[in-house]
Amino acid sequence: MQLAIDQPFNLAESLESGQAHRWNNLGDGWYSGVLGPWLIHVRQRCEGVEYRVAGAGDAPEPETLNRLLRSYFRLDDDIGAIYADICRDRRVSEMVSRYPGLRILRQEPWECTVAFICSATSNIPRIHQNMEAMADSLGDPLELDGEVRHTFASAEQIASAGEGFLRELGLGFRAPYVVAAARRVCDGELDLDELIRLPYPETKSRLMECYGIGAKIADCIAVFSLEKLQAFPVDVWVRRALAEWYFPMQKKPPDRVMVEWAQNHFGQYAGYSQQYLFHARRREGR
Repeated sequence: MQLAIDQPFNLAESLESGQAHRWNNLGDGWYSGVLGPWLIHVRQRCEGVEYRVAGAGDAPEPETLNRLLRSYFRLDDDIGAIYADICRDRRVSEMVSRYPGLRILRQEPWECTVAFICSATSNIPRIHQNMEAMADSLGDPLELDGEVRHTFASAEQIASAGEGFLRELGLGFRAPYVVAAARRVCDGELDLDELIRLPYPETKSRLMECYGIGAKIADCIAVFSLEKLQAFPVDVWVRRALAEWYFPMQKKPPDRVMVEWAQNHFGQYAGYSQQYLFHARRREGR
């Protein structure tokens, strides 16, 4: 099946930019990922993307899948207006020119929450391993073209599995944080869909009420799954980018000060600016 795309979009840069943690590079331009109940193989073509899909039941109508992908890749964003806004900054403009079509992804909130809890003092390959281990152990199997993947574990499945089980999967000290978040979701204390509708400051505050979720993790969840494009997560790569490119020859400010400065400087699409800075600094940092 095909999804036509008539705007700046780069599949590889978007999927490999540290936002989402269950995409595998299959080679020859193909990527494998699980979106909800669907195992999807996708690759970019000149006119858009080509994809194949398998699920537990009958395949949905092509337009249903097209809507899913358009939403996931945020093709409903006015990317022209976003670029015009963030490219007022010379450094971000340079990164947009270097990585045109890098998009923020609209992820499923529960899966995104778990992924970024797992990001605490970790790295991208290990986050991938943690997420895949939970899916393989607790999710439902899906098969496409000989590849078997699994749906991501629900909050109920993770809460029932418990901390010890997650430690056995390799989550380490992050295991109790993930279980605590799962229990809050199950108990109705953390309604992620409600957070989409709330203002950014309240969303961030609610997330930080969860055991193990600090400011950076809350901002990651907010921008990548809760429609808060003004959120500006500061991790090691962004900290280095800001210190080197915006605060040279100065004492490095605390993260809180950096976030406040960045949101004032970059404005309503600070999250897009952050993603370009993160991606560029991480690539160059290698």
